Amino acid sequence: MRTENLLIELGTEELPPTALRTLGESFAQQFEQALVGAELDYASVNWFAAPRRLAVYVSDLAESQHDKVVEKRGPAVSAAFDEQGEPTRAALGWAKGNGIAVSDAQRLSTDKGEWLLHKASVKGQPIASLLEALLNQAINKLPIPKPMRWGSSNTQFIRPVHTLTVLYGSEIINLSALGLTSDRIIQGHRFHGEARFELPHADTYATSLEEHYVLADFTARKDKVKQQLEATAATLGLTPDFNDSLLEEIASLVEWPVVMQASFDEAFLDVPKEALIYTMKDDQKYVPLLNKDGSLSNQFLFVSNIDSSDPKQVIDGNEKVIRPRLADAEFFFTSDKKHSLESRLPKLASVLFQKQLGTLEEKSQRIAALAGQIASAIGANATQAQRAGLLSKTDLMTNMVMEFPDVQGVMGMYYAQNDGEAAPVAQALYEQYLPRFAGDSLPSTGVSSAVSLADKLDTLVGIFGIGQLPKGDKDPFALRRAAIGVLRIITENNLALDLASLVDSAIDVYGDKLTNQDCKDQVVDFVLGRFVSLLQDQGISIDVIQAVSARRPTAPADYAARIDAVSEFKQLEQSEALAAANKRVANILSKQKVSLDNTDVDKQLLSQNEEVALYDALSAIQADVEQSAVSQNYGETLRLLATLRDVIDAFFDNVMVMADDEKVRRNRLNLLALLRKLFLITADISLLAKS
Repeated sequence: MRTENLLIELGTEELPPTALRTLGESFAQQFEQALVGAELDYASVNWFAAPRRLAVYVSDLAESQHDKVVEKRGPAVSAAFDEQGEPTRAALGWAKGNGIAVSDAQRLSTDKGEWLLHKASVKGQPIASLLEALLNQAINKLPIPKPMRWGSSNTQFIRPVHTLTVLYGSEIINLSALGLTSDRIIQGHRFHGEARFELPHADTYATSLEEHYVLADFTARKDKVKQQLEATAATLGLTPDFNDSLLEEIASLVEWPVVMQASFDEAFLDVPKEALIYTMKDDQKYVPLLNKDGSLSNQFLFVSNIDSSDPKQVIDGNEKVIRPRLADAEFFFTSDKKHSLESRLPKLASVLFQKQLGTLEEKSQRIAALAGQIASAIGANATQAQRAGLLSKTDLMTNMVMEFPDVQGVMGMYYAQNDGEAAPVAQALYEQYLPRFAGDSLPSTGVSSAVSLADKLDTLVGIFGIGQLPKGDKDPFALRRAAIGVLRIITENNLALDLASLVDSAIDVYGDKLTNQDCKDQVVDFVLGRFVSLLQDQGISIDVIQAVSARRPTAPADYAARIDAVSEFKQLEQSEALAAANKRVANILSKQKVSLDNTDVDKQLLSQNEEVALYDALSAIQADVEQSAVSQNYGETLRLLATLRDVIDAFFDNVMVMADDEKVRRNRLNLLALLRKLFLITADISLLAKS
């Protein structure tokens, strides 16, 4: 069967840059699903996306569906003929629907009876008759939250569409979509080359566009932007400050990237670099340049969409654009420093944190109280933690943060330094928001950790305390992120803090504002639930997590220590046999309703060598097991218990637990309860899966 490459392009007006990659990937995904549903053979589906186009490119697409035979089962033979052997109405109707006589039908025999059967040959349809429906199906499934109309038509799309190109090899496939009829017309660059040109063949799509100053391949365009930024910065001896998100957005704004260098007045460098960087990156999509010591240079890079014959005009224009934004930042910084953070505390009373939970002033007071308690518990300066907690939200009342919300915290640090606050207090104002995302750095001091934990716990307890639990993907107060932040701060700094106690303290600080009686258990369970996800992301096997979770340790550092110990234990040769033995012990004790409090063993009732050996082995290590657990040396705890493998195996091979003598039976059950209790000190290893 003939195959050709298929190109479909929607030529649009400028698409939203933050949605461009998603639209391109989704267009390819939805169209591929449509091809699969239509049973059309192809090799691969790729996507193109640029500010004024979305396209899919299908390699080796078959020109039609395959012919196939479809089996259509009719009524059962017993119902298809009457007593005289004549076809019934059911049989006649089925045969007519299939365009055959009843006598032409075949028979299908199964173990449940015999049915009439017709094997119909269905000829595959050509793509020329299929593509219109497939394309419209894909378009209708694109993630477009707010479609728009244009002109006098009722057609809707994310932006007006001006061209529709559909080429199968060099052949135009005639179809209609989005109010347009397919052609081979392509929009060129808005300022370079031809405004529109004819595409001769699907295979020349990318190369033809490049000749007209358009890099249609999103990834290639993004890579080119990155290479140009790095190369230009290298010639200046500076480092470009960009992340993947900024790179993606820049690549979504230009079709023909040209990196240019510009500068601003050095006097603006007196403003904290974070505010200047925010202005350049977020407002203008410029790329700041850093000196070798990490300080901000007055040079910056920007990516133009034109290859200008007079680049100085383009550079001058961009320098004029950035100057007033930097001047605003300078003005805000200068005016904000005239008033201390402490003087802004009363203003927090006018801003609600949450209607039922009070104002930001009340939240700051709660954070201060809780931060002081946490600092004392971890050996940090409680007075400084309380001070930082009290001032933690005051920078929200500054002009700078009101104008540039993303610099909250960091501006608090600079203003605290200006006010003469202690260095740990100023640092904590910035680090209270850490970690902000997966992989982000953690607070660097005990004071900062205390304030960060207090802020996150106050939010978690408060929102849960009024019954507003996150549902599905709705989490307006970012409780999941707060929970993960709490866990990372405690575990990665190995802080001796218990979630249950922390939540109790946060509830006490709230007083009578909370209405949810189950708040404590729900918050602890919620945070521990995030721990499961966090550990899975780290590659910890689910059975290890379940074994530890079964004990519900509420101190995160202790939880993490158990996870490490059980992961190590699982690698031991003895682990599988001991896990099986523990499962057997758990089942026996459960059926006999034996409490783990009943571990008193009467050695005089031990008559068989194997049970005596097990008891002696348990007695020999019990004190060391319990002591190592107290010191959270769970690895040693499990290594000690691993030495029991042979005596446990011998016990089950030779000792009848359910002896006829009730006292002997009870004594043996108590012996197993002692064994089970010692293993459960660390985790329920009966839940470990076989290797």
